[in-house]
Amino acid sequence: MEKLMYLVWLDPDTTREATAEIMLGPVAGQLLALGPRALSMDVRDTHSDIPAPVPTPAGETPLHALVSVWLDAVDHRHAFEGVLRDAATRLAGYQVVESLYRDYGGNEWSAPRDWPDGERSPGVLTVALLEQHPDLSFEEWMARWHTRISPITESIQPRTRYVRNAVFRGITEGAPPYRGIVEEAWPSLEHVTDPMLFYCADGDPDQMTAHVTQMIEEIAAFIDLDTMRSVTMSEWILKS
Repeated sequence: MEKLMYLVWLDPDTTREATAEIMLGPVAGQLLALGPRALSMDVRDTHSDIPAPVPTPAGETPLHALVSVWLDAVDHRHAFEGVLRDAATRLAGYQVVESLYRDYGGNEWSAPRDWPDGERSPGVLTVALLEQHPDLSFEEWMARWHTRISPITESIQPRTRYVRNAVFRGITEGAPPYRGIVEEAWPSLEHVTDPMLFYCADGDPDQMTAHVTQMIEEIAAFIDLDTMRSVTMSEWILKS
């Protein structure tokens, strides 16, 4: 089974409310009717209306949705892409290798998933689009991601779910050269906007400073922050 991920940009003036209406309404209905093995959407909706940890640069349209489709084979993707192209002003698709580092219920920050398909997941999601660091080989980059970044961030941040998607190849013309697509779920909006909560500092300024410094050093050695894109979204598991 293949996992395909599509970055969806709508008209730049599309509001968060309209984005949800479009993506979770006709687009989701048409995709489900095509019979994917599984389908999920991360949507820039009104429930996730907070600044991302790394804001989108001025003048650049932020990502409106991230659509994940599971199919028996990548060859069967064209009808799904047709639905997305009809809605999008810009579309970038990738064939990825998924690594579920942490799922709901796997740590103290969340109970196991108990909500049905089609219902919004609790909390909020941050989606990060990553390019490979130019000073690292792919093998070095992946090793740093899996053996350093993942366990370190797990220990100092309150994530409820963490999905690492390593890009195998782009499957749409002109797709940006991202090598990683990261989905991180958090318990609440406050956990993303309050640094004390985001860095598990327990009200201790010195601990927060230490965790922030550690995070910046690790991330800067892993990616060029100027090329990273981050968006706050809501997760909708439509077919599991």
